[in-house]
Amino acid sequence: MRRLMKFLHTLGAIGLMGAMACLVVLLGFVPKPASLKEYALMSAALGGVATWVFFPSLALTLIAGLLAIALNRAYHSAGWAWAKLATGIVIFEWGFTAVLGPLQEEAEASARALSGEADAAALVLSLSAERTSLWVLLAVAAANVVLGIWRPRLTRLPD
Repeated sequence: MRRLMKFLHTLGAIGLMGAMACLVVLLGFVPKPASLKEYALMSAALGGVATWVFFPSLALTLIAGLLAIALNRAYHSAGWAWAKLATGIVIFEWGFTAVLGPLQEEAEASARALSGEADAAALVLSLSAERTSLWVLLAVAAANVVLGIWRPRLTRLPD
């Protein structure tokens, strides 16, 4: 069971970091909202990657990581495991509020604007906050990988 949790955690982390890298690249190609059709298409692509790759990978990584800590008694007193847990929760929370939600909302708003149900002026003019958030999340996720591979001797918690 421990190997399965490790496999699922690794698989989720690969998908999560890949989705974040994909979103960073796509954000670099988002046209101005003035070209509404292209903007709506790119917003839909960003929302799709966030919904169908980023979010499931995030959930798999967090759940498998929590189960791995619960199943392996050695992790209960390992400081690095608790550091990964803390940063994983930060990634989870920030992933929802700074990435998933805004990208889904922008995809819906641009689709409404394209169909004429909403004003195109309501669209976000810049997605730089999402790009910055993704870079920070990628750095934290990379730090989690480092913690998982090298397992530094952090403060050991008493049994």
